[in-house]
Order: sequence, then C-alpha cells, then structure tokens
Amino acid sequence: DLGLSDLRPNQYKELMNRLLPGYYPDNKVSSRWHTSYVSAESFFENKHDGILIPSNTSVLSSGVGQGFILRKRRIDVENLDTLMKTKNIPEAHQEAFKTGFAEGFLKAQVFLQKTLVRFRTSSIFDAAVDPIQLKNVTFEHVKGVEEAKQELQEVVEFLKNPHKFTVLGGKLPKGILLVGPPGTGKTLLARAVAGEADVPFYYASGSEFDEMFVGVGASRIRSLFREAKANAPCVIFIDELDSVGGKRIESPMHPYSRQTINQLLAEMDGFKPNEGVVIIGATNFPEALDNALIRPGRFDMQVTVPKPDVRGRTEILKWYLNKIKYDQSVDPEIIARGTVGFSGAELENLVNQAALKAAVDGKDMVTMKELEFSKDKILMGPERRSVEIDEKNKTITAYHESGHAIIAYYTKDAMPINKATIMTRGTTLGHVSLLPENDRWSETRSQLLAQMDVCMGGRAAEELIFGSDHITTGASSDFDNATKIAKLMVTRFGMSEK
Repeated sequence: DLGLSDLRPNQYKELMNRLLPGYYPDNKVSSRWHTSYVSAESFFENKHDGILIPSNTSVLSSGVGQGFILRKRRIDVENLDTLMKTKNIPEAHQEAFKTGFAEGFLKAQVFLQKTLVRFRTSSIFDAAVDPIQLKNVTFEHVKGVEEAKQELQEVVEFLKNPHKFTVLGGKLPKGILLVGPPGTGKTLLARAVAGEADVPFYYASGSEFDEMFVGVGASRIRSLFREAKANAPCVIFIDELDSVGGKRIESPMHPYSRQTINQLLAEMDGFKPNEGVVIIGATNFPEALDNALIRPGRFDMQVTVPKPDVRGRTEILKWYLNKIKYDQSVDPEIIARGTVGFSGAELENLVNQAALKAAVDGKDMVTMKELEFSKDKILMGPERRSVEIDEKNKTITAYHESGHAIIAYYTKDAMPINKATIMTRGTTLGHVSLLPENDRWSETRSQLLAQMDVCMGGRAAEELIFGSDHITTGASSDFDNATKIAKLMVTRFGMSEK
C-alpha cells in the first residue's frame, strides 16, 4: 500500500507523474508498451479502491483514452524495465508500480474474459453446435421396438452405402418423425441410427430454439443446419418437435412465434435429398404439428414407437438386469406379465428401485422379492407401515381381499392370481394382484364379466362373514370399476342383451 489516500491533490499529481511515465507524441516509446498500456484511472481505481486520478494528469493528456487498451501479446518486461530506468524512478517505486500494473492488467483480463463468456452464453448469440460420435450406441441397445428398428435400418443402410440406392434413383428421406408415448426409446433410437451408420449426431431440444429475443430461434436453426451440412453425412435429432413445430396461429401475444418454424421449413427445403443430412424428430403429440412440417418432402417417414408388449418388456428387463447383480431365481417374464402398459423408461426405473431396495436391506444381489416390491411401489404407492389399524379392520380387510382371490380362482376366464396382501399402500388397505398370461389386445364378453365378478367378490365376502348390517365402504372402488366395465359393454362394445 503506497498510502495514496493520505496525499493532497498536488502531492498526488506529482507522485503520479513520477511513477507513471507520461506519454507524448515526441517520446519514442515502444509500441508494445503503448498497446499494453492501462490508463492511470483504471489502474489506480483497481489498485487503491476507487481513488480517481484528476482528468488533467499528464498520463491521460494524450494518446490514451478512457478505460484501457489491451494488446494481444504478452507484456515486454525488458522494455518496461528499460523505460523505468530512463525515467530515474527509484527501485522501490518501480517494484510497486510493476506489481500494481500487473495486478490491474490481470484484473482487466479476467473481467474481459468473464464478459465474453457472459455474452457468449446469453441468448443474443448462437449457441455452439458440436456433433457427438456415438459408435458405442447401436440397435442392440434398443429393446422392445423391433418394427421401429427395422424401418430405421433402411436409413442406416443409406448413410453407410448411399451409392447402393442412388444408382437405382432412390432418395434418402429428408425427415423421419418418431411418434410414441414418453419413455419408449425415441431418443435412443435416433442415437442408434447415428451409431450404426458411424456418422456425427447433432442433438437439439425443440424448447432450445425459442428465447425472449426475437429471431434467436431462427438463428439457432440456421447455425444447426450450417454445421450439419459441413459435416455430412450426419443425423440431426430434434427432441420434443411439437414445441418448435406446432401449428402456426395468428396471435397478438406472440407475433414472432412463427419465425422459428418458418426457418425450419426453409432449411429442410434448402438441401438436396441425397446430401447426407437426415433429420429425425420426436414427439408425443403428432396431432399438434404444423401440416406443412409433416408433408412429404420434409418429414416423409413416420415411425411409431409404441409401448412394449410382454415379449418386449421381458427383453428390456433382461437388458437392465444384466447391468446389476441379481439372483438366478429371478424370472423377468413374471415381472413383465405384471407390468402391462409400462414403458422402457419405467422398466429401467423398476430395476433401479429394486437395486436400491436390496442395497438398503444389506443384500448383495437383487431377488424377486425386491423386484415385486418395486413393482408394487410403482403401481400402488409406497408401503404405509406407520398407519395404525386395529385388529377388527385388519380382519375385515383380510376377508374382503380373500373374497376377490376366491372369485378369481374359481371364475372361468378370470386372470390368474399373483398375490394378495393387506399391507396398506396409498389409499388402499389391501390388494389382490392378478397376473395375465399375455397381453390382451381384445377381450371377450366372458372375460369382461369375469372382471366384474372379481370386483364384487370383496363385498360378497363381507356380507357372508359379517352380515349385511356390517358391510363397509371398502368396496367403493370395486363398484366404480365394475360400473365402468358394464357401461363400456353397453355403450361402446354392444354386448348388452337389449
């Protein structure tokens, strides 16, 4: 600390003129010194907490404007030392100056870098677009969607050997639309296409294209396609396409909302069919897409990615089970039969929950018990062991669930019983789990009537054991399910006798 705050203005000015060499046109100062010059105002403001040099100080009188000028080359220490010595500045002051100068210079550099990073990451500029190489992701990693893989195999073959198709006059589809519920593997399929063909993969989410600034979305789309064309052949994947390619409407609230999709349409029309750039879009809501986007010539090909059937669920479970330690007694098919309607992501979560349960219980591998536990947790909610239920209600619940199980066991066309429990989960005091032998794509009248019988089994057991005066409200959800089935049979399935 030079104690500058204790100096009077005239002493301060004199010291500045002694410490900092004044710059005048007649002085033969090294150009490298001049270009690395930091103004006295900037330097001493950084060094001495806001002390400002008067504007008439000689170091600011000519050649140096406000702020500072940064040069691209490093500081020339030898020329700086020579310049200091020619001015007969004491060594102590020289060292203080050099230390303070270096500190101020470095602070300026850091500030400049932070400013550049801040502006670079803001929405005013185009985001950087970098391709991803996915050699380790292939169709072997995608399970339960065999038909979708077969359709996309054509695209892979074209990217790997385009001459095979062009010699016959064939054209590569510009765009491929993957349609399906969440978690079915649409993103993984797109990655597998790039991995199988060994081409760069560009990923973008539809929500990334729109910001608060007008024109940002269109600019980012231009940047994405420009990079893709420069690295063809390649795959562009736009996830959640409906967020950027939704139907265009006139809206006074969003007058510029159509610029982004218009730019996307223009870019898709702007490259040749066999240029080697394949655009893959994914959406859960194909009905929300603009008609101009899904017409032939843009997204020519639509591939449906449904939830897996029992065979697909078995394959997915095996795939994720092979990534953890599990007992050989585990039967993935049983779990698959009891997870009708599960997506691939939900099955992955099921296996992960089972592994966590085994770890918490101190086991060294996953068994059927943990898998069943995680399945029940996902379907019915977590166990509520802390709920205090008296013996009378436990007995009523046990007879109620037994009624469901007995009816299911003896009724023709009813699904087989998996297990029955009176463990409280969610809002239910008990549950009987039925295990279909396979996925039912359609159901017969006899099967629907059997489901209604099983629903009413709990109330029937209560009446037989406790009498009609002691039946409970526990059958309310059973009545709802039975009524729903009966209504569908009459109003939609035409299965009523009248």
